[in-house]
Amino acid sequence: MTLHLYRDLESLRKRLLSLGALVETSIGKATAAFLDLDAANAQEVVSGDTEVDSAEVRLEEECLKILALHQPVAGDLRFVVAVLKINSDLERMGDAAESVASRALQLKALPGFALPEELAQMVAMAKGMTHKALDCLMREDVGLAREVLSDDLAVDSLQRRMFELLQERMKADPADVEAAVLVLSMSRQIERIADLATNIAEDVIFLLEGEIVRHRRAQLRLV
Repeated sequence: MTLHLYRDLESLRKRLLSLGALVETSIGKATAAFLDLDAANAQEVVSGDTEVDSAEVRLEEECLKILALHQPVAGDLRFVVAVLKINSDLERMGDAAESVASRALQLKALPGFALPEELAQMVAMAKGMTHKALDCLMREDVGLAREVLSDDLAVDSLQRRMFELLQERMKADPADVEAAVLVLSMSRQIERIADLATNIAEDVIFLLEGEIVRHRRAQLRLV
């Protein structure tokens, strides 16, 4: 590896981790805004979504520049490919956070709807998965990446339970339908964040071991 390539790859890694930190903050603010009906936090996330989009575009341009100038091979090429995929997943996580924040603003106009306890559990799980996914990328820790894959099953189970609970409440009181639909939509965004965190963990496994594990998680020995 040439010195110039090393510097460019290290810069790419730092930019990716910086974007990850930005997205993780957005997710934290958006979910807190929804659970607490905090309009100020929600509006901050909605307004800040363009920052995530801009960072994603700049990072993609940097990846393409490295591919064109250095024509990396083997592990270096795998790293750039992984960055491109993770970069896209992070941008989509930012979009999901923006959607959660928008729904928080809508729910605030419908006071009196008690949020299911399972929603806070889902949020905690998805936030934990996001942090683990970024941590396993920073540490280059395959074991931690496999933990994320395992955690995704718990989030899926909570989402199914959320659907059942909200369906029951809509049947019991039609006046709750609008708020319940918002909460269900929000929970789907949380599930999406968890799925994208899982994608990142899968990309870390690809980066470190060269193994493509997407679509066949059930065959893996999860830690």
